[in-house]
Parts: sequence; structure tokens; C-alpha cells
Amino acid sequence: MRLLLIEDEALLGEAVAAHLHRLHAVDWLQSLEEASGAIKAVAYDLILLDLNLPDGHGLDLLRSLRKSGQSIPVIIITARDQIRDRIEGLNAGADDYVLKPFDLDELTARIHSVQRRASALPSPRFKVRSLEIDQTDRMVWRDGEEIHLTAREWALLECFIRRLGAIVPKAKLEEALYDFGSEIESNAVEVYVSRLRKKLGSDAILTVRGLGYRMTV
Repeated sequence: MRLLLIEDEALLGEAVAAHLHRLHAVDWLQSLEEASGAIKAVAYDLILLDLNLPDGHGLDLLRSLRKSGQSIPVIIITARDQIRDRIEGLNAGADDYVLKPFDLDELTARIHSVQRRASALPSPRFKVRSLEIDQTDRMVWRDGEEIHLTAREWALLECFIRRLGAIVPKAKLEEALYDFGSEIESNAVEVYVSRLRKKLGSDAILTVRGLGYRMTV
């Protein structure tokens, strides 16, 4: 999953980015101008949005996203705890609202919950053919036997989970594997897809020539 964290508090932003980076690719930006440019360049899976930013109000960005028809999930993170502020944020199109200070593990759980709703996967644990997948605990079983995946293998698997049966473009998989500034090897996606096939089954992920990859259901 590729996340965008928009937070201008250096200590908090660094802590949140480091925590989430254990499981996901995270881009941490500190202004609305930077964030707007990043959103145009990258297809993010979820945005963590602070409200009080040095160059404006986070709700302006959220309203702009929704007005343009973008349905990317957005979780507001803010110290503003008035009921009217929460209502305003949710009415502007936010998917969830987290008050500072917050527990990092709770934030992770909320991210996964919002993503499951956005992906029409209400249950964190489900079955796909011979596989059983638990998104909360990051566990996979094949024919009842636990399969261990690396963080980047998980990142790729999440892309397929959110689009079961649909084609996932190679570019989308590359975005899930790397942060801004990371060097992307030309065959990185092929390497990790090959690793997943060895662990999940040779027919678990199909190559759709010229378009991308598809996880079989």
C-alpha cells in the first residue's frame, strides 16, 4: 500500500512515517503545495491529512479532491477535538478522524479498516482458492500451512488483494514497492511476483502481457 502523510510537525511526522514504513511505502510531506504535486504524480492508496498546515487548511485539499471526483480514502489527523470540527471533516469527505495524540498501532488499525471498506473487503480474514489471508496480522496460509512474506512481498500482495480478479498495472505495483527517492530496478516487479508465485502457487498470479498482472480467484 502506498500512503501519503501530510503533517508539518517534524517529531510526529517522523514517528508516524517510521512506524508505518515497516509495512507500507510512505511519502511524508509537510505542506499542501508539496502534497498537491505528489497526488498528481502518484496514485496513492490512502492519505493521512493534518488540518493546520503552514500554507493552508487541510480541508481545502480534501474538498478539492472530492470535487474532482477522486475517491482516495482520507484519514484526518488533528488536535482539533470539537464535535463541529469532526462533523465538518466528515462532511467534506473524510473517511475517518483521528485525534492527536494517538496510539500508532491504533492508527495502523484504522488505516487497514478504511482500506478494507474502500476495497469492499469487510472481513480482515478471508479465503482465495487454497489461500487464507489475514490482513490484520499480516499472515497467509496455503493449504493450512503458514507462509512467511517479507514486507515488500506483502506490499505487492495487498495490491492484488484490493483488486481481486482485476488487472493491476506494473506501474501501480512499482509504486507499492518504493518510496520517493528510492531507486527502482527495471525488473523489481518481476522479481517479487516470481517470489510470490513460489510461495503462493505458480498459478496464483497471472501475467497479462502488455497490461500487468492479475491475482486469480
